[in-house]
Amino acid sequence: MARVKTGTVRRKRHKKILKITKGQFGSRSKLFRRANEAMLKSLWYSYRDRRTRRRVLRRLWIARINAAARLNGSTYSKLMYLFKKAEIGLNRKMLADIAVRDPGTFKALVEQAKSV
Repeated sequence: MARVKTGTVRRKRHKKILKITKGQFGSRSKLFRRANEAMLKSLWYSYRDRRTRRRVLRRLWIARINAAARLNGSTYSKLMYLFKKAEIGLNRKMLADIAVRDPGTFKALVEQAKSV
């Protein structure tokens, strides 16, 4: 059986990798081996950081709710307990958005939770 050379297949694979790493610094976008390492690392970082982003955003929402709660004479933990008791089913993302964009509505929610 004749030997098969990988000319066109290899070129296609290399071009694909180099296209993915186009914005990388220095040889990471020019040399195939360095580009391949950079691509594998970047794919791993993107996978990892999709999970990290959820943690970071949740921390941001909690900080915003806590700041708004303290302006209304409460704390985050007490306020979340009151919301649960009053059966106000807003998630943290929505509460943080209301706290930032519409403090009057947030104050009304706090008053409604405290009245129960």
